[in-house]
Amino acid sequence: MIKPKNSWQKWAILFLISQCTTLFGSTLVQMAIVWYVTLETLSGAWVAAFSVCSYMPQFLISFVGGVWADRYNRKKLIILSDAMIAAITLVMFCTMPFISSGPLMLSALLIMSVIRSLGAGIQTPSVNAVIPQIVPEEHLIRYNGINATMQSIVQFAAPAAAGAILTIGTLHSTLLVDIVTAVFGIGILSYVLIPKQEAPKEKLSIFADMKIGIGYAFSDKLLAKLLIIYGLFVLLCVPAGFMAGLLVSRVYGDTYWYLTAVELVGFAGMAVGGMLMGTWGGFKSRIKTLMVGLCGFGAMAIGMGIARNFILYLVMMVLYGVALTLIQTSITTLIQEKAESSMQGRVFGLMGSMYSGFLPIGMIIFGPMADAIPLQWIMIGSGIALILIAAFIRADKTADGRSDRFINNV
Repeated sequence: MIKPKNSWQKWAILFLISQCTTLFGSTLVQMAIVWYVTLETLSGAWVAAFSVCSYMPQFLISFVGGVWADRYNRKKLIILSDAMIAAITLVMFCTMPFISSGPLMLSALLIMSVIRSLGAGIQTPSVNAVIPQIVPEEHLIRYNGINATMQSIVQFAAPAAAGAILTIGTLHSTLLVDIVTAVFGIGILSYVLIPKQEAPKEKLSIFADMKIGIGYAFSDKLLAKLLIIYGLFVLLCVPAGFMAGLLVSRVYGDTYWYLTAVELVGFAGMAVGGMLMGTWGGFKSRIKTLMVGLCGFGAMAIGMGIARNFILYLVMMVLYGVALTLIQTSITTLIQEKAESSMQGRVFGLMGSMYSGFLPIGMIIFGPMADAIPLQWIMIGSGIALILIAAFIRADKTADGRSDRFINNV
């Protein structure tokens, strides 16, 4: 695979802009749906149901999407998945005025969430695998930091836009924004020149390729541990991260602007973390960066569970976002550097499955649990578990007396 020597920055920026454009619309709709369900039902079970429908289909399709990303043109896969998401959103936009009852509306939104999740599961492995096609390896960590910053800025703006639209308009209005941004994002990506990927030497069945991908990922100690750690991280960040809206509505107030403030400061923290990684690049040891991120993430989860002042809660949410970006950037870069180009789609497909699988599992566990015991207690317990994982990584890292055995001297 040959990367253009002089123009990769141009294509990288255009690719990033195209993905941020579609991300803005998708995040806006996702936030609007979750807030609508939260404030309409005030039920942890309903919030959990929507989280499951938003991520379980992605779990089921992500690894298949990773196989396709290694087989077919990744640019076309991204465009097709974006178009599929926009199409189902358009159908919902057209039919929503004719839906009057609450249960019917919730059911329709569940169906839309399932189809949008399938599209995301196809798209995500291709997006992560395209980045090292465009960006030289020595620039990957900083590019991933810049990418995280821009995505966080978009995700910072999307909740504010969602809060404004829902305050002066309706959920119906937010769907149109997603359709428009999808059209613009697809148009920009169509122009981007992406180097051709290596074609598979032999055509096997999807299941055979999946088996090869699993064997490859888990035969490598670094990749296997990274995937397991990532899955546990996603599971344990559910209480303080993905159920933050429920906590705020119960403890501080059930208004759109309280929910908006929490999302804004969280994404602001992620933007700061992305800028930090884009300029600093993290510690020389990627694993040390990962450990610091996990410890900081766990400490903030404990603090937010203890806090009773909303301003203090928001401050800790900023730091929570910084730590989250350190974790995600270090894991993504390690995988991009370690995995072979011809296998990256499948490895990132597995990573996507870890995300979309462990997240609904976490919601299934913690959602109903939050209706039975205080959510703050659950947040404190998850924070302690994350710190213990960081301690386990350090113990494994130094078990044989070599400081970087765990990362093979990355």
